[in-house]
Amino acid sequence: MEKKITQTAGRDQLGEFAPLFAHLNDDVLFGEVWNEEAIDLKTKCIVTVVSLMASGVTDSSLGYHLQNAKKNGVSKEEIAAIITHAAMYVGWPKGWAVFRMAKEIWNDATPALTEKDRYQNGIFFPIGEPNDAYAKYFVGQSYLAPLSLTQMPVFNVTFEPGCRNNWHIHHAKSGGGQMLICVGGRGWYREEGKDAVEMAPGTVVNIPANVKHWHGAAKDSWFSHLAFEIPGEETSAEWCEPVSDEAYGELK
Repeated sequence: MEKKITQTAGRDQLGEFAPLFAHLNDDVLFGEVWNEEAIDLKTKCIVTVVSLMASGVTDSSLGYHLQNAKKNGVSKEEIAAIITHAAMYVGWPKGWAVFRMAKEIWNDATPALTEKDRYQNGIFFPIGEPNDAYAKYFVGQSYLAPLSLTQMPVFNVTFEPGCRNNWHIHHAKSGGGQMLICVGGRGWYREEGKDAVEMAPGTVVNIPANVKHWHGAAKDSWFSHLAFEIPGEETSAEWCEPVSDEAYGELK
């Protein structure tokens, strides 16, 4: 699930002077068109840059969309090839004009996006910091971002590809348990004695108290889920053995 695009520039700059234009810019163009799911954000960024280049637009709006393209995973090599290819059709001077802006944005001093950065750009919730406090209960690297510590504790837990937690049990005398909601990537949830459940964005898993289980990423995908700790009486967590490589390797 890609991060939802929001925009307030229309209302910030033209809200009183041109409210209809502000609405069309913020709510229709960015609120609807940019969030349409048939093509991904990186492709939309490329289409937008080429469209502005073809129209001869080389002002701050092109700069914004070049920055947006970089943020959404367009590399220096890719933007150079895109501008060169488009220049063959829309004009050599336009290519030069866009290259002058792109060269500043994709400068050598800016580090390349890591896989973690690219994944973070595609999900709404923060990945957070390395989950060092619980590292001994995980195979591979995980991250933890506390989202709420009042009313009901809520955390975003992120797993690098191949990472999973150990078998564990949420004990409770009454109530208790946990709920997971996948918010990015692809992963697995498994209860002892049952088949694994594949998790994709939007998948909800309700984990009863006192049930042994584990959850983690697929071998080829990052994975994030929200973890809701359900209130209960005399709650505690018991961490058990790691998930074996053999059992994990059977999952596709």
